Amino acid sequence: MTATIRRLKAGESYPWSLLLLADPHREIVESYVSKGSCYVLQQEQEVIGVFVLLPTRPLTVELVNIAVAEAYQGKGYGKKLVLEAVRMARESGYKTIEVGTGNSSIPQLALYQKCGFRIIGVDLNFFQLHYPEPIMENGMVCRDMIRLQQHL
Repeated sequence: MTATIRRLKAGESYPWSLLLLADPHREIVESYVSKGSCYVLQQEQEVIGVFVLLPTRPLTVELVNIAVAEAYQGKGYGKKLVLEAVRMARESGYKTIEVGTGNSSIPQLALYQKCGFRIIGVDLNFFQLHYPEPIMENGMVCRDMIRLQQHL
């Protein structure tokens, strides 16, 4: 079966279970998801992945909230989503695409770098300052936001 990526249409429901996999704080997700373009990865009628492209500055877009349903993780769908987001950003005329992830998000850090992103900085204590509850991942506390960027 082939999985396809498509933009959500106006009025279509956001795939909240997936969006909250990538970012556990619904209020924070609500604050940015409507400002960007939400794309879903579908296999037949099932939504198995999601990402949002959020314009941040002139000629710059951020890849936010990328997630793959747990049953489909480890099968290359995350890479497919990242590469498609990069392609869409390039074709839309953006010159830079950025992504941020937690210091404890080891597989995601590796994926972004394999897809051509480079680490450009760290926002110390980002998650402790902006999230009401501690986030635990891979046996450690998620404290810092690792910022990555790719020139298109």
